[in-house]
Amino acid sequence: MDRTVVLDAPALMALIRGEAGAEMVSESLSWAVVSAVNQAEVQARLVSAGLEKSLAWWHIAEVGCESVPFDEEQAQIAGGLPAVTRPYGLSLGDRACLALAIQRGGTVYTTNRAWKSLPLDVRVEIIR
Repeated sequence: MDRTVVLDAPALMALIRGEAGAEMVSESLSWAVVSAVNQAEVQARLVSAGLEKSLAWWHIAEVGCESVPFDEEQAQIAGGLPAVTRPYGLSLGDRACLALAIQRGGTVYTTNRAWKSLPLDVRVEIIR
């Protein structure tokens, strides 16, 4: 069984901020990955909340899970998802996360309960 866990931006934020669900994310870090797209999303949220951009990035890097570049295969997967994900209001960052999970055969960790209803062949775990 593949143990790859793909963190979406809210799961990574929960860990950084010590919010509900952080423990579940923390326990998965040795086999977790995160899309560089989602790292950018988290940095933008932290900067918008008032952190200096290098400090925001330090918090992301301190998590220590593998950063995965957004590649052509993921772009093709994510680019094909809008028809399925539009009713759920998913962003490009959300689709990048799902594309990485599909590519790696992994399980997505998220806070978004609606993802459990997605008509996709991807495992989803709600962290809180």
